Amino acid sequence: MKKTGIIILIIGLFMTLYTGFTYFTREKVMDLGPIEISKNNPHSVNWQPYVGVGIMIIGGVVLVLAKNRKDEKEIFKK
Repeated sequence: MKKTGIIILIIGLFMTLYTGFTYFTREKVMDLGPIEISKNNPHSVNWQPYVGVGIMIIGGVVLVLAKNRKDEKEIFKK
């Protein structure tokens, strides 16, 4: 559970720093026998920086809950 919280925190940090990415798809425009004309179409995926901050908060909550859960297990063992 602790590893999951850390991974969520790292994902949130990257989403805060990098607020989007662009990828390209290739589209065939014309095909004249051996000659083929194609074009690259850009597609953007964007999000607001506060989405990354929210994900970091969720990761922090998971870390705190994981720590409390470990403490509860130690208490019940005694």
